Amino acid sequence: MTYKALYLSPMIPSFNLSETSGFFKDILNFSPVIENEAYIICQKDNLNIHILPAGNDIGQMEFYLEVDNVDDLWYSIKDKLSGLKFKEPFNQGYGMREIHICIPHTNTLLFIGQRLS
Repeated sequence: MTYKALYLSPMIPSFNLSETSGFFKDILNFSPVIENEAYIICQKDNLNIHILPAGNDIGQMEFYLEVDNVDDLWYSIKDKLSGLKFKEPFNQGYGMREIHICIPHTNTLLFIGQRLS
């Protein structure tokens, strides 16, 4: 079977959909595509994030957002992360510079990275 994969969109279970979507909209500049009390899709460039209500027990999720300039992004968002768990930009041994942020009202860790030259 041959096909062209167009996008891969993470689906994040949240205990508070509006707060979680606010993180993507207010901090990372995603725009809502669909937004109601049961389901939210936010988009930036060609990326989509689906946010849905969480059940009682959800396992930890992690996903990676690769960007072109992690330090510029850091300076534009660092003052908006009050109350969130995060790691400031640092270099990884595998050749990436990364920021780590726990997405609010989820059990999800967001890695934001850029390849080191």
